[in-house]
Amino acid sequence: MIAPVKAAPFVVVRDDAPERARLRGAVVAIGNFDGVHRGHRAVIETAKARARAAGIPAAALTLEPHPRSYFRPHDPLFRLSDERQKLRLLAGTGLDGAIVLTFNAALAGLPASAFIETILLGRFAVTGVVTGFDFHFGKDRGGSPAFLMEEGRRHGFGVDIVPALEDEGRPVSSGTIRTALAAGQVIEAAELLGYPWFVSGEVVHGEKRGRDLGFPTANLRLDPACALQHGIYAVRVRLDGRYHDGVASFGRRPTFDNGAPLLEVFLFDFDGDLYGRTVDVAFHAWLRPELRFESVDALIVQMKADVEQARAALARTGNVTLPVAD
Repeated sequence: MIAPVKAAPFVVVRDDAPERARLRGAVVAIGNFDGVHRGHRAVIETAKARARAAGIPAAALTLEPHPRSYFRPHDPLFRLSDERQKLRLLAGTGLDGAIVLTFNAALAGLPASAFIETILLGRFAVTGVVTGFDFHFGKDRGGSPAFLMEEGRRHGFGVDIVPALEDEGRPVSSGTIRTALAAGQVIEAAELLGYPWFVSGEVVHGEKRGRDLGFPTANLRLDPACALQHGIYAVRVRLDGRYHDGVASFGRRPTFDNGAPLLEVFLFDFDGDLYGRTVDVAFHAWLRPELRFESVDALIVQMKADVEQARAALARTGNVTLPVAD
């Protein structure tokens, strides 16, 4: 019996690292890919189709940090996925790898023509490039989709420009998804993403109030730029590839200290020590806004109601998993 051929592992190439040899000649999907939403996936699928037809690798090319963070460092960006999450999501699409370019002064000052000649052709010898309809690149955003098409014809590599994607009249874009999450509309965000929006982080010690109230929580400190609406959510927690239902509060705990925002997750029917562990928390439904209660007893009554409402919401959701690789 012939053993099945194992797929090559997803490779991450940073700048001009030696691993780039594995992705030379690839078809490259280019973008920021914040959230790797359905619009991004249309670009990725187009790149994969072109690559598979030619029997060559398909890769994503992305920038870190996000260019907006470079140009506007004092204007925090609510990222849908940090770098680690983004790479896990990209690996989950079936691409062969990702190219991560460090966005710094040198790259920001590189003209569009030099970006093509130095990086796309000189460093990676790309066979094809796929981008979204609104993609611009190079110094002062001088490279447009039309320019890329022209350069592809001149240098002999294929170019596909993927049109805008809409969902019931809503543009599928990172900005639209950020707006939905800022309003607590996690179901709408999931429709645009193609999966439930999630955060990842290490479980940290808190004030242990949840334990005293009968609802021990796993606490995560999110990026200060996270603009998710404060409130109570039905969530699923991914730990070691398994999913656990729960209810989460994201906010400042107005009944107690009105402190820095914290994500506090109560897992149903779970008994274990999560401190120091890294988990994914996926948001499936909005339950209610964060409230201040006049007494601890009133808070406990509401928390019990939140648990039942979250169980019902997750039962309606069904078995939904995250499209990530570890």
